[in-house]
Amino acid sequence: MKIGIIGAGRIGPILARHFRSFQHTVLIANSRGPETLSEVARITGATPVHLSKVADGVDLLVIAIPMKGVALLPPDLLAHLPLGSPIIDTGNYYPARDGAIGEIDAGMVESEWTSHVLGRSVIKAFNNITADSLTHRGLPKTAKSRVALPVAGNDVQQKQKVMALVDAIGFDAFDAGPLSESWRRQPGTPAYCSDPTIFELPKLLRHADRQKAPKNRDSAMKMLGSLIFDYPRPQDLVRVTRLSAGLDTWKPGSWLAALRIGYAVLRYKLA
Repeated sequence: MKIGIIGAGRIGPILARHFRSFQHTVLIANSRGPETLSEVARITGATPVHLSKVADGVDLLVIAIPMKGVALLPPDLLAHLPLGSPIIDTGNYYPARDGAIGEIDAGMVESEWTSHVLGRSVIKAFNNITADSLTHRGLPKTAKSRVALPVAGNDVQQKQKVMALVDAIGFDAFDAGPLSESWRRQPGTPAYCSDPTIFELPKLLRHADRQKAPKNRDSAMKMLGSLIFDYPRPQDLVRVTRLSAGLDTWKPGSWLAALRIGYAVLRYKLA
């Protein structure tokens, strides 16, 4: 396949490297121009291109940028994207980073907002996994601890195409229904960055609370920001979400993670 990726932060290059490992042709672009992507090209094997060309004639397009950047994409970006080519939206809404997006704050589902801005339906995938897990936790199909990733979208054929890619790079793909249900694994929900298995994921999605999610999201950011240590390790982030979702219990040997998390909770509650 020929795949275009917009975004060279954390998720974009990781996906580029995964896709290139299966000999897919990968184009990658950012807002600063291809001349800034030489190191990304060296590491991933992707070909840097201008943003205006990254969607031209590709079989699949990935948008892996902060949500505030979606509205800044060129209006004619998708002019030469075939109608049958899926657009993967990996985005998450963080008001502290993205600024307030009125439509989302008023209740619009995040990826439905992205779809509205682009004028094309999108497939929601890869938004609820940390960069570290996406890099290192891909496993063979037979592995019992394989991480499951939800895929939501309105076009059945496009969703199946994306699910096949998810499976190929080492994760169990779970059909999470239409795009309107994609809020169930946004920040602040149990399925967000908790690395669930295919047996755990459906329950987490069912237990998502749309009214509480924004408050949970903002509280989690404050809690993690209160750690006295350096930026939380990737395994700490997953540990926090698994504990909060009831997937894990404290075990001997995990005292350091418990200390990090416990101290953060204490500081947050006393603030």
